[in-house]
Amino acid sequence: MRQWMVLFKKEWTESLRNFKWLWLPIVFIVLGVMQPITSYYFADIIENFGGLPEGAVMDIPLPTGAEVLAGTLGQFSQIGFLVLVLAFMGTVATEKTSGTHIMVLVKPVSYSSYLTAKWVHILMLTLGSYVIGFSAAVYYTFLLIDQVPMSHVLSGALVYAVWISFVMTLVLCLSALFNSSALVAFGSLGTALLLSILSMYVPELMMWSPGMLSSHSYSLFFVGEADEGFWLSMGATVALMVVMMVSTILLFNKKELAKDSGA
Repeated sequence: MRQWMVLFKKEWTESLRNFKWLWLPIVFIVLGVMQPITSYYFADIIENFGGLPEGAVMDIPLPTGAEVLAGTLGQFSQIGFLVLVLAFMGTVATEKTSGTHIMVLVKPVSYSSYLTAKWVHILMLTLGSYVIGFSAAVYYTFLLIDQVPMSHVLSGALVYAVWISFVMTLVLCLSALFNSSALVAFGSLGTALLLSILSMYVPELMMWSPGMLSSHSYSLFFVGEADEGFWLSMGATVALMVVMMVSTILLFNKKELAKDSGA
């Protein structure tokens, strides 16, 4: 455990050095407040900058609070995921390319400790930024738009946090298996996009999919209940994260041992 804490402290020190602990929450705060503020002032924006004929009157009803929160998660799924992947795609790949990971692994450090320390660090920083950004969205939604039952807000936010955790687990695993950061970014974003699209257009075939979790979170915002197949999707997502981590540790171990024997 002491060995693991040393590795975790190393990861945290690195994030302090490159200010990820600062700019990632700021990005999510900006994304979080954009949706309620633009929704509230949308009619004024269109009226002043939309090039409407003189005398035209815009009568656009305000969206509900649930719609605004769902839109906020949509922003997180697009811009937020892109920022997170760019921030963490080189977590292991960059160290392998530069060879700095060897300096750590030559010591009596297990591969599982090396990877799980990075995994926990990524999830803590990612979910912390998400919580801060979504809290800002909830505050401005309640202030400007409409109230949403807090039980709906918390349950929907928690379900979406599992979806974020799945995507970031995938980023780490691909980073550990491939040396190209571009390949890691393409693979993780492409997989998340594919799962989301398939879950949207063929939900009856994708009830198990992690991509269904965002839909379940929207449903929780609106009616306080998840859609059919929620527990199947949740269980499959958690199981896939465990399988990905265990498989990555074993494959990473095998690749590093093969390098050592080849040397």
